[in-house]
Amino acid sequence: MAARMLDRVEQQGKLGKVSASNVAYYTIQHLKSGRRSNGSSRIDVMASATQLNGSTRLHSLNEVVAQSEAGDEIFELGDVISNDHEDPSVQAARKMDWDTFLTDLNKMEKLVVECLCDGRTLRAAGRSAGVCDSTMQHHRRKIGQKILEFMGANIVAESIQQPRWRDNLQADREKRAVRLEVRWGV
Repeated sequence: MAARMLDRVEQQGKLGKVSASNVAYYTIQHLKSGRRSNGSSRIDVMASATQLNGSTRLHSLNEVVAQSEAGDEIFELGDVISNDHEDPSVQAARKMDWDTFLTDLNKMEKLVVECLCDGRTLRAAGRSAGVCDSTMQHHRRKIGQKILEFMGANIVAESIQQPRWRDNLQADREKRAVRLEVRWGV
């Protein structure tokens, strides 16, 4: 911005009449009023002009919004906005995948899946179906192979992986915890 002012002054032939302090002063005034070197939008929520006229305010995700009554836990804006539950779209996609997968299973394999989902043992499910333990183990292995074929070899790694957007929040928490340990010797 200052360089553009100097260039205009030089083109007008007034270079000796304008001091560096004048250029600096007017550059600062332009920046305060919300001008940028590449534009002065009042629509962009992150633009300084929008913030200067009071239309928007920026808040850090690390800003403290509440503290527990005991004073031992601090809640930050990032904690309040985010939660530990999965995104509903991920849950819906997983349900669709499982519904499609379950349609290809036979009756005994569906019994094994229901048994494992209910938290029962394969032995109990085998007794109710009138088959031995080794038959139930065989069906469990077949289901495992079908899952690998249907969902891919990296399904286990993907299912336990936390969302990428949580990485920065976790890194900030860990950094603050280390600072507290250093400061207070905790």
